[in-house]
Amino acid sequence: MSKHANNFPKLHNAMWPGLVGKGGPGAEPAIDLDTMLDLTAKARVDGVQFDGVDLFLYDPHTSIDITDDNLKRLANKIYAKGFVVGSVVAPVWPPTGGGSAMGDPEERKRFHQQVLKACRIARKLREFGVRPYGVVRIDSASSPSDWAKDPEGNQKHIAETFREACDVAKDFGEKLAAEGEICWGGMHSWKKMVQLLEMVDRPNIGFQADMAHTLLYVMGYNAAEDAILPQDWDWSDPAQLDNALKELTAALRPWTIDFHVAQNDATVKGSGSHDKTGRHCLPDDPNGKLDIARHAGFWLRDENGKQTRRFQHICWDGCMFPNEVMHRPETWNHILAAMIAVRDAHGWADRLAAGDGAPGSRAIATFELRGPAKLPKALPKRGVRPASKRRKPARLSARAKNSPPSTKRRKANPAKRPAAKARKRPAAKARKPTRKKRRR
Repeated sequence: MSKHANNFPKLHNAMWPGLVGKGGPGAEPAIDLDTMLDLTAKARVDGVQFDGVDLFLYDPHTSIDITDDNLKRLANKIYAKGFVVGSVVAPVWPPTGGGSAMGDPEERKRFHQQVLKACRIARKLREFGVRPYGVVRIDSASSPSDWAKDPEGNQKHIAETFREACDVAKDFGEKLAAEGEICWGGMHSWKKMVQLLEMVDRPNIGFQADMAHTLLYVMGYNAAEDAILPQDWDWSDPAQLDNALKELTAALRPWTIDFHVAQNDATVKGSGSHDKTGRHCLPDDPNGKLDIARHAGFWLRDENGKQTRRFQHICWDGCMFPNEVMHRPETWNHILAAMIAVRDAHGWADRLAAGDGAPGSRAIATFELRGPAKLPKALPKRGVRPASKRRKPARLSARAKNSPPSTKRRKANPAKRPAAKARKRPAAKARKPTRKKRRR
């Protein structure tokens, strides 16, 4: 029996570290989706593997304009690896076809168009049976410096854009999660983030918490007025960091509907076209400031220590690592080990949902198809037994339909019933002429 008893939340790996900060001038080349899937599938710790992946809906991984047929092929590919899809990232930024959430009407129209396309893909993946949970991730697609030119007016514009995006998502049965990062205007501090969510005030929007990015929230990076830790703090008192994270999570945890496990060394990094944001580190980086398993509990448990269970999966996010590091198998084993430690500490066991009751069982074996859509024919069955074809019930004769139920017939051996009916029918037909003669 596995020593890891919990099988929820499910453990996912983000695919966008193969793209974010890569492919641009002076940056390393992007890592294709097939390679990211292979690296994720090969990771294994104590017999436990990743359960799924979260996707970035942008070329060269997954086109935001992908056709249904190509999306089915993608579903096949992911399913064949033993994975499901969780959350998806809408490419709302101007360079990827979107527009600023606080921009002019045309920019905001492009923002909403990208949200609509992302929600269509998200719903299709649910219909195909490979996406049992997850959100659609967005941000303001605006810089803090541009936002600062008119803080009050720009915050209102972003809130209005998000409200309209919520209306779009609602039509697809989707929830939006705004990922707080110091590089997004109106979301660059924890207080501004809470203010924005309150201004949007829609039931289908929430917060996506990334452990690396939210660490910079308590430091007040890009918003010194909202810092919780002192500006000259030297990291010598772990209790002070814990208190700062408690204050932060008390404000944002009620909004949190998606969660990224990550490490940070209290610095920022930018690469390619990506602005400077919280620098992701490997989980065992000696300069990392977070005790990942323990500090994840500040998000996954409430102020009384009770599990929130607000989401069914958690995802590793580690952007802008060197390609050489990302191609090492041990990189993903170390990451998976950190994820398992979080689940061991704050997860739960659900044998019914796991199918066979084994810890770490893949979610792929438990969800069902929804609506009229069917899985692509090429999908392997992977433990899900399709419903057998049912025979059509035999048609009853008019005599059998009108006859009252017989007590003797119910007591008879079921195997002999067809023969008994067959013997009685000819006799009944033979007696009909005799009865007619008597009536004459």
